[in-house]
Parts: sequence; C-alpha cells; structure tokens
Amino acid sequence: MTAPVAPKTVTALADGEWHRLHPASPLLRGGLVFIAVLGFIIANLRERIVDMFVVGFVPEIGDEVEERHGDWRDDWANDPVGTIVLSGQLGWALLAVAVVVIGVVLGFWLSWRMHTFRITNESVEVRSGILFRSHRSARLDRVQGVNLSRPLFARLFGTAKLEVSVAGQSGNVQLSYLGSALADGLRADILRLASGARADRASSSAGDGMPRVPNAPTASVATSATDVAGPTDAASATDAPGVADAAAATGPAGTTVPAASAHGPVSAVIGRRVDEFLAPELDPTLAPPESVVHLSLGRVVASTLLGGTMISILVFVGIIIAGIAMGQEWVLFSFVPAVIGLVGYLWSRITKSLRYSIAGTPDGVRIGYGLLSTANQTIPPGRVHAVAVTQWILWRPFGWWTIKVNLAGQSISASGESAQRTIVLPVGSADDVRRVLALLLPEAIDAESAAIGAGLTGRGPGDGFTATPRRAAWLHPFSWRRIGWAAESGVVLFRTGALSRSLVLMPLARMQSVAIARGPVARMLDVASIRVHTVMGPVMVYLPVVPTAEARALFERLSADAVTLAAADQTHHWGAPTAASEPLVASAVTPTAAESAEAPVGTPAPAPAPEPEAEPGPGAPRG
Repeated sequence: MTAPVAPKTVTALADGEWHRLHPASPLLRGGLVFIAVLGFIIANLRERIVDMFVVGFVPEIGDEVEERHGDWRDDWANDPVGTIVLSGQLGWALLAVAVVVIGVVLGFWLSWRMHTFRITNESVEVRSGILFRSHRSARLDRVQGVNLSRPLFARLFGTAKLEVSVAGQSGNVQLSYLGSALADGLRADILRLASGARADRASSSAGDGMPRVPNAPTASVATSATDVAGPTDAASATDAPGVADAAAATGPAGTTVPAASAHGPVSAVIGRRVDEFLAPELDPTLAPPESVVHLSLGRVVASTLLGGTMISILVFVGIIIAGIAMGQEWVLFSFVPAVIGLVGYLWSRITKSLRYSIAGTPDGVRIGYGLLSTANQTIPPGRVHAVAVTQWILWRPFGWWTIKVNLAGQSISASGESAQRTIVLPVGSADDVRRVLALLLPEAIDAESAAIGAGLTGRGPGDGFTATPRRAAWLHPFSWRRIGWAAESGVVLFRTGALSRSLVLMPLARMQSVAIARGPVARMLDVASIRVHTVMGPVMVYLPVVPTAEARALFERLSADAVTLAAADQTHHWGAPTAASEPLVASAVTPTAAESAEAPVGTPAPAPAPEPEAEPGPGAPRG
C-alpha cells in the first residue's frame, strides 16, 4: 500500500519505562456508575433530604414534618431518611456518608496509582490491582491491530481508550484512558515496533515533552518501588502542565490542535475540545485522498432499512396489530420489547457507520467511524486471515456489498464493539469493494482482475472459476450454477450463494488446515465439500460442492501452496529492513478436474516464519 512517510510521534511512552494512565481514568472506568447511583438516590429522596436539613437547622417545624411523615416513623424500608432524622442520628449519618465518599475517592486514587504500563521492544505490559495484583503482557510480534475508541464522555475529558489486539482469545491489552494526543502517538509507536523497526531512544527528555521521574526504572530493571513512586504520569499531551509545546499537540487523527497549558484560559481548553470533536478520524496527510473510501448518509440509512432486521420489525409490528385487533393483549408483552430492541439495533448500526472512512496508511489499513462516540482501528499488513464480500438480495438492484474479515483474537461469538471491528465496509459499491480489497490484500491479488468481477456477480465457468456439474442441483437447486472456485497469486476464491451472494478470499499463507467431507448422498453423486480452516471469525471458507476428483486435486495443491507461501511470508515484519532477494512467484492453481496434484515448483528464499496466530487444527500444513 502506498502512503506518505510515517509521521513522527509526539510521545516518549515507548521507552521501556513504567508510566501511568490519565488521572481521570478511574472516573471514566467506574466513577460514572458511582455518580449515577448517587444521583438516583438523591433524585428519589430529595424531598426527605430537604426536610432533614430543615429539621436540623429549624427545630420549630419538627412537629409539622413529623405529622406529615408520622405513619412512616421507624419504618426504615419506606422512609430511611425520615427515620434517621427523627431518631436523632443525623450526625452519624453525615459521618457515614463522608466516610463512604472519602473511601471511594481514596480507592480511585489508589487504582490510578497502581495501574501502570510500559512499552518495550518486545511487548506491551500492564500492571494493575490494589489487593490482588495482575501483570499482563502482549508480545509485539503477535499484534493483530491497535484500536482507539473515544466514547462521548471520554472525549469531554480529551481522553481515548487504546486496545492492543493480539492473537488468542481474551488476550487483548487495554489502556483506559490516555490523553487523546498521546493515544495517537502511542499507537504509532506500537505499530512501528511491531513492524520490526527499531527507533533510537532519546538520551534526555528535553525534546519529548514528557516529565521524567529521577531514577525511574528501565526496561531491564523493574523494582517494587515502581508500584508506588516510579512510573511517569501519562496524562494528556495537551492538558498536562509543561507539555503544551509538544509538537503543538495532536488531535484525534493527528491534526494540529492549538496547544495550551492547563493553567491557561478556560476558553482555550474548550476551544481545543471543540477542535477535537470536529477533527476527522483520519489525518488527511496519512493517506492520499483518492485511496480513502467514504460512505454517504443516504446509502447508510437506505441499506440499513433494506436489511433483514427491518423485515423482522415489520413482521413483529404486524403480529402486534393483529393481536390487538383479536383481543390478544399478551402480544404487547411478548413482541413490543423485541421491536424496541431491534429499533435500537438499527439506530446503532446507522450511527456507527456515520463518518466512516477506510484508507491505507504506512502502518496498515485505518478504519474509522462514529459521530459522537468515535472509534478507529489499524490492521497491520499480513493480519487479515479471510475476507468475505456478501450481497443481500434486497441490495442487488442497487449494487451494494458489505465486507467482513477474520482477524486473530476476534471470536465469531463476539458482540458489540468487537463484532463491529470485523466489518471493514458496512455498505459499498463494486468499485468500493475493489478498492478495499486492494487495501486488505495488496500483495496477494489484483483487485482489478476479471476474477473479482466474476466472483461478485458471475455464474458458471469463466474468468478462472470452475464449473459445477449439473448433478450438484440435487444438493443446491438454486445456487449450483454459481458455486465455483478460483485461485491466483496465493489467494483462493470461493464463490457461493443465490439469495445472498458471497465471495470469500483466503490468503494461503494464513491457512491452518484444509479438509474434504463426503456424506452418503454426496458419494452417490460423486461430489464433495471443502473447508479451509483459519482463525475464528464471521467468515467461513467453505465450498459446499465440487467434483470428487477436483476436490482431491485442490486439497493437494492448497496444502502444498500453503506451506510454500507461509515459509516465504514477511508481511508481519513490514517495517524491518531485509536483504534484496528474488520475489517468490507462486504458481496459480488451474481449476480443472483433470489437473494433476503435483505441488507448485519454486524454491522460496529463506525468510522468517509468520507470526504465530492460533494453534493449527489437525493436519494443518506447517512451514
């Protein structure tokens, strides 16, 4: 992928030393719940609280208050505040409230004080906990992506949450929260280190804009004293005193934001927050404008309303209307909550697709979205394990498609924000699909090739795809003409679907194993199915029907090509300097049933093995 030179970072957090998070982190992580609970209690007891202070300071009207609430006297369940006041325990109650508040504040402070992190040349480490300490480490050679999210309330504080995605379930490391500018700079540092590049360390802190603690521990020395007094505060790059001049401060996407000290005018801080809200998620200097894919608001809304969720809403509304007309009021309690939930899901789909952009940057594919609460993720080169391009039947007249990917560390059962990260193109045209495929698999496939067009809308043989025999109609009567496969440049393409068209692309360097299955009916028809195994995710690399002889030949060729390509793959160290070597030219798999199962010819140049992903399944080819 072509892009301008990587920008310089404005942080010194990737120096191997321990640092702390933003001071507002405890409030953003758990303090909001405490404030909400306290507000709920005050809102429901505001009348009694007023009476409490009136009786405490104006005893003459105590009889009137007692008469008003006399029936609840000594009734702790109905009127705890009144019982406290009329029992003369007001002082003890205020003392208890003060103790609780002080305890919560102290707990928040200790939580922030004991939560530290450091970035070394090998890993991202996080230590946390007050009574029960935990120490998590994520190896940089297993980094699958770096995600930044800025919830609405966090954006008011100028903070962002950084999450490092690694291979393996529940292995991600979160830094919640960092200053918004520091989070952008730290993401660039982590991706630079994960790429295999190594930058020189600054010998002093004069130019990096971060305060230093004398005798702070280095990457090789970590004493217990650092738990209390060692780490450096990683506050906001724009709000913390003394760092206002650090590269003029950078906005959410690297855009320049006016710098001002925390001791400066309040208007300057407010203006900076407004600039951060209006700044684009993707810095225009990171990618050429022609490589950026945007979504129009009309297409987002229309595609969402034409989805399967809208059909479910209409069906449920029809059931509710019919039930009310027939006097069956129980349908209100059964289907109204479901309709409310589906409407909320539609709204979230629309809002999460607003301000969407995807483009190639020096460190990988950058995807950003969101209006008030924003998020963006960076997928480094070589981290995409499978790509699925699908088209719902109601989208067919408009030529709209959606793209999902499999990434290590993202489960098929993931929900919420994790599931959103597997959708790299919510809705787009065929031209958008080609541009996104060129970003996701830049070295593996030509997005302008005829095979992509045939995979999207084609049927039958041609443009590299195989023909499915007519006998396959007994198993797939509607889609047998469309089912087929092709392979080129180390990528296998599976084309399926009639009502919902699907084109799956699988880089063979990421293949873990391949399997052939034949049921009793398939054996009678002399056909088989092929499944290529990869990491868990929403994309299933599966060809439902193929002639048996062709399936066996494909099995052998995929197994051999996967070993060869995996041994030569270097995309996981895209920033490491390498010696010049002859490029490996992988032989294309000719999709004919009569082709022999001979492995491709070629001697790959020695190269490091790809990053370890997930444990391969039985029979997985190993490089």
